Amino acid sequence: MSRNQQINEEKKEERKKKILSGALKLFAKRGLVATKISDIAQETAMSQGLIYHYYNSKEDIYTELIKTAFKKLIEACYILEKTEATPKGKIIMAIEGLLKGLTDNEDTALYHLLIAQATVSDVTPNEARTIIKEHNTVPYDVMTRIFEQGQKDGTIYHHNARELSILFWTTINGLAIYKSSHGAKSFTPDLSIITSMFFKK
Repeated sequence: MSRNQQINEEKKEERKKKILSGALKLFAKRGLVATKISDIAQETAMSQGLIYHYYNSKEDIYTELIKTAFKKLIEACYILEKTEATPKGKIIMAIEGLLKGLTDNEDTALYHLLIAQATVSDVTPNEARTIIKEHNTVPYDVMTRIFEQGQKDGTIYHHNARELSILFWTTINGLAIYKSSHGAKSFTPDLSIITSMFFKK
């Protein structure tokens, strides 16, 4: 690949990221139905024609956002599970990483909100709905296994591991929704508040 081709590819990727980031804000705030391509164009300071050059419809953009969200989340879950650390250490790493994501990147909270909306919405595009159906349980499955391992070594409360996993993710998702709705006024709770729900003293 020539230098010019490489520059062009980098520009394309930058534009796609800009489109996705702008659309994410609008979809999370307004929903799919109330968001138009013209809104995304205005949000990203691009022409509608340029956006259509990358995506055929707003539904394609929406689906790409869902696909991206699950790809990143599932990769992170599997990396965490394979990490050489104790179950307690893995849970701490997961909470710290997720809270840091909510603090450092506005899009992180919006992705959590978008997935929650897409999961229950009647207008979610079929391809996006299929992605959710195929992958939605993976983060819960991974954390369930980690909690079970922690129960075996005596560091995690002996409640139902699946229920602990659900509590873990609903806590993170709840904080993400709080962050996305309160913006600068939101705060990140102390790590010990969250870990106290899972770790034995």
